[in-house]
Amino acid sequence: MRKLITLITLVAISCNPESGVHKDKEMPWNNHFNNNWTDNKLWDDGLAEVNIYDAQRVIYGEPRNYEQVYVAVKETFNKEYQVKTDNYQRDDLFEVIKVNLFSDIPTHRYPYHFLMSIFFKRQSPDAVYKLNVSSQEWCGTTFKSMRKKSYGYDENYNSYWDGEGRGERQIEQVCLIEDQLVFSLRALKFEDGLNFSAPVMKSRMTSKATDPVIENSDFTVTDTAEAWSVKVEGAHIGKINYLFEKDYPNKMISMESSDGRIWKLKSSERDDYWLD
Repeated sequence: MRKLITLITLVAISCNPESGVHKDKEMPWNNHFNNNWTDNKLWDDGLAEVNIYDAQRVIYGEPRNYEQVYVAVKETFNKEYQVKTDNYQRDDLFEVIKVNLFSDIPTHRYPYHFLMSIFFKRQSPDAVYKLNVSSQEWCGTTFKSMRKKSYGYDENYNSYWDGEGRGERQIEQVCLIEDQLVFSLRALKFEDGLNFSAPVMKSRMTSKATDPVIENSDFTVTDTAEAWSVKVEGAHIGKINYLFEKDYPNKMISMESSDGRIWKLKSSERDDYWLD
């Protein structure tokens, strides 16, 4: 009986992703990131970093100009619901950094709306803990939600596209996600000539819920004297060039992708935008 109880206990622990026994797959690229990057007291001032970018994205074969909103702020989550807590007396609290990416992109007939919320545990700026993204336009609305697991991610989706509809999938590969790079790359251990490879999931900021495409991508860091340049290249994502300020918090100055996406920083402030 004792052996049976022990076996049941071990199985239960090994299946519990919070137990610490079922370890995450290795992320060798983690060595190139500062896990304490978000420990800076800047994130404890009660304000959000609100960056506005002059942006461009190709839709229906034409470049569309718009403003890209980028909000980064510290929040306190509870484990039960994995959302911002209203009760700070709970014993299951932990801190995250939330990054909201919002865009309202006009076309010749109607606008495309995208809102993506990416959450990182405060000590893991290179690992997405939770990602939600929704799109709305005149043809319909799509929602996708991802949660980090030891084997990769679980994704639930609800799409208006035929062949997709409503469903869920297990993504059994630990990887970076293209969309997170606008934040995670700020936590790099910047060094001229740094280069490494990592699997990257192609952007989920689309109106479809197709199977994720994950392929190895190459990262190269260059010191341009005025800024840190980070180039990311993969067969599925093409070439993406990022520029980051040299001083903390290493804001992203620009992003240019070979698929026609362009972001150029126009304004930045720390603000309690939710009180407006």
